[in-house]
Amino acid sequence: MSKFLKVKCECGNEQNIFGNASRTVHCSSCKAVLAKPTGSRARVSGKVTKVL
Repeated sequence: MSKFLKVKCECGNEQNIFGNASRTVHCSSCKAVLAKPTGSRARVSGKVTKVL
């Protein structure tokens, strides 16, 4: 089951990402990589603060 995640970046910005992201997700503030796609679930680099 796929879910949305609230992820906090190193710069302090929080944004919602899809847990099964098929593309690399970058922080909207500092452009750091928050998640990289794998075969199924994304590998999250930031800190997951909440599962939505």
